[in-house]
Amino acid sequence: MILVTGSAGFIGFHVSQRLLRDGHDVHGLDNLSDYYDVGLKNARLALLREHPKFTFHKTDISDASALSSLFVAHPPRYVIHLAAQPGVRYSLVNPRAYTESNITGFLNVLEGCRHHGVKHLVYASSSSVYGLNTQLPFSVHHNVDHPISLYAATKKANELMAHTYSHLFGIPATGLRFFTVYGPWGRPDMALFTFTKAILAGTPIDVYDQGRMKRDFTYVDDIVEGVARVMVQPAAPNPAWSGDAPDSATSCAPHRLYNIGNHSPVGLLHFIETLESALGRKAVKRMLPLQAGELPVSYADVTDLARAVGFEPATPIETGVQRFVAWYRDYYRT
Repeated sequence: MILVTGSAGFIGFHVSQRLLRDGHDVHGLDNLSDYYDVGLKNARLALLREHPKFTFHKTDISDASALSSLFVAHPPRYVIHLAAQPGVRYSLVNPRAYTESNITGFLNVLEGCRHHGVKHLVYASSSSVYGLNTQLPFSVHHNVDHPISLYAATKKANELMAHTYSHLFGIPATGLRFFTVYGPWGRPDMALFTFTKAILAGTPIDVYDQGRMKRDFTYVDDIVEGVARVMVQPAAPNPAWSGDAPDSATSCAPHRLYNIGNHSPVGLLHFIETLESALGRKAVKRMLPLQAGELPVSYADVTDLARAVGFEPATPIETGVQRFVAWYRDYYRT
């Protein structure tokens, strides 16, 4: 059995669908928070519940007792941990939501894995951990000690916590740094979603960094493929690892880190032009400075991922945006 936390979320929904198609028994966990439209989360869940091998648990990972009871009643073989409080900008407004979910909640997940012999923990990190790094492309072998948002700091903390549990208790754990995921059933607070809604309504879109920022937009199906392949290859110790010259991506413990990104950064203005073409409408742009906590450029080096699992994301932005627009028009009947 596979436990997927955050199964009503954007990536969790897609990962759960893939695992069910592959024939796995999937137990999904989500607290259905109102951070964004709960109706969208329930619509995702409704599709998952159509599958006989899917079981849903409405549980908050920050509730230690409830999560412990779930692990006892349904001990999983694999855990794919995707539940989190997302969003860089919201972390400036409600920081405690991030410590409750991303720190306390993750500790509870680690404790569940520790006491129930989980074969492999795969957990979501983020490209935001690269913070003030300017050496491109971003590599998992680079030091990431200078985050610029609390969200990023909690994701860096997750990597440290997972490594500690791997070292102390031998839990195989792999952290995946996702780069700007987009696609059908996406989060309403993300750029593609908000831009699409505004353009169709004829209202201005906020273009930060005067449109100069670049993002390694990664289509959700590519993320799912990476997760599915990593899951069945439990992290193992690196026999060449040395404390004299420590490699941050590997360890003498069974812990690994990988980037999952399209490794082809796209300028924000080109991204908007691609969306305009898919919608058949022009955007009204409101040019603004770079927001606090945001990276000006994200660009993934996925060499380690490709070497480990024989896959690297490659869906072109034009293809991914077109698929999102088709889903959006169908879901919202526009």
